[in-house]
Amino acid sequence: MPGSGGGAGEGSVPLAEVLAPAHTDWLYQHLRITGDVAEVAAFRHAAVGAGVIPWQHSPRRAEEDWFHLLVAPPPPLTRTLSLEGARILAGHLRAAAEERLRLVAERSGESRACPLGLHRLLVPEAMLRLGPEHSEARAWLWTPRGTTKALRHVVELPAPKRGQLPKRDPGLLWLGFWSADWTSRMALRQLRERWLSLRLVM
Repeated sequence: MPGSGGGAGEGSVPLAEVLAPAHTDWLYQHLRITGDVAEVAAFRHAAVGAGVIPWQHSPRRAEEDWFHLLVAPPPPLTRTLSLEGARILAGHLRAAAEERLRLVAERSGESRACPLGLHRLLVPEAMLRLGPEHSEARAWLWTPRGTTKALRHVVELPAPKRGQLPKRDPGLLWLGFWSADWTSRMALRQLRERWLSLRLVM
């Protein structure tokens, strides 16, 4: 069985080397995983999840950042709220953020809607605690994955027709998905190193 991932500093690279364009370009890919039936089943079990990265944010710190942005917006914007209004709005934003984090935590712990969550296979807990905007987290995500965002619209192929149950080859896991800006070849290399008995083809 594969390991659970390296430490926080393992494989880190400077943020300048993280090639994440300002406007995301989503690329469609296929990944075929074949091998011993038990090993394919083990990979399937390890990879399945909610399809979201359960970042551990700090709503209190975010509330302060929003408050300061509202009372001192960058030029050419000007302040339109009183100090009390800015504090109230920042509090509402914090409450909304906390509710979203609660829902994400519930989904990431219970949902099995997504058949391939790269963070479940490659991202250690230490990175999740830093948050998605932290330079070290972005650099670490880039190193083993080749993309700094979660995969989107991950489906198992071939997709069954409406009203039909999927027919699976137990020795094959065939997935289609969209990745941000680049193909996931760095992730593919990492997965091949951790699942030596399987054949993974992008």
